[in-house]
Amino acid sequence: MTAELYKTVTSLGICVDLSTRAKWRLSGADRVRYLNGQVTNDVRTAKSTTALYACVTNLKGKIEADVFIHATPDGESLLIDADASLRESLGMRLERYIIADDAILEDISDEWRLWHILGSQQLPEGGHSLANDLRFGLAGTDVWLPASAEFPSLSTLPQTEVETLRILQKIPAYPNELNAEAFPQEAGLENSSMSFTKGCYLGQEILSRIKTTGKMPRQLIAWTSESAITAGESIVNEEGKEIGRVTSAAWHPVKQTFIGLAYVRQASATEGTWKTAAGQSLASA
Repeated sequence: MTAELYKTVTSLGICVDLSTRAKWRLSGADRVRYLNGQVTNDVRTAKSTTALYACVTNLKGKIEADVFIHATPDGESLLIDADASLRESLGMRLERYIIADDAILEDISDEWRLWHILGSQQLPEGGHSLANDLRFGLAGTDVWLPASAEFPSLSTLPQTEVETLRILQKIPAYPNELNAEAFPQEAGLENSSMSFTKGCYLGQEILSRIKTTGKMPRQLIAWTSESAITAGESIVNEEGKEIGRVTSAAWHPVKQTFIGLAYVRQASATEGTWKTAAGQSLASA
């Protein structure tokens, strides 16, 4: 990504095509109650005008997916979107627990296109729009359009730069930071994706314990470095023992430095400086 493009994205805005993301419609009288027992946030607060962010966790409280949820404008269904790679596994996971519930889950990934518009660009007609400032940490709007609808001719971020923008904005994502090895709190998602008053859901007991004690194995950090660092590199302590691992990395075209995300042991997260196994220096970003 060039410095000019990054400044355009963050100041003037741009469109991001997210149509490859997996999408589902959940309908039926029990849809809210059912989904509330499957995700970390309170689905009872889901609206048609704002995206609700949540994680899907397993019995151990580890992340199986992160999702955005909203109600349809007619109030008859809930729409869910997640990373494209989760289309099969998350669909099966959500279907598995629909037993005696009046809830119907439909895969609508190919029926709808999903765009995210940053900045004050014109919103298209023919679909529905909702505020979502969490996708890239910038003021933005999700636009759901039928697959057959035409999208206005607006400036669109190249697909090759979408992941770069995500890293530059320090947004954890599946599967780099959000996966079956991570608790939501480790990724810093406690305030954005979790409710501790909504009642039970899979993994709730363990995640509530983390909330109470504040103790967790690791913590996500944002780092900067003058050295080229790639995802997967180990972070070590003074004795050379591994204390973490880099999960995402990119070049910042404005700051002219490498930046990224990494998990380190909770006790080391506040140190402010770290080293990789190869001796490269990292500093808190």
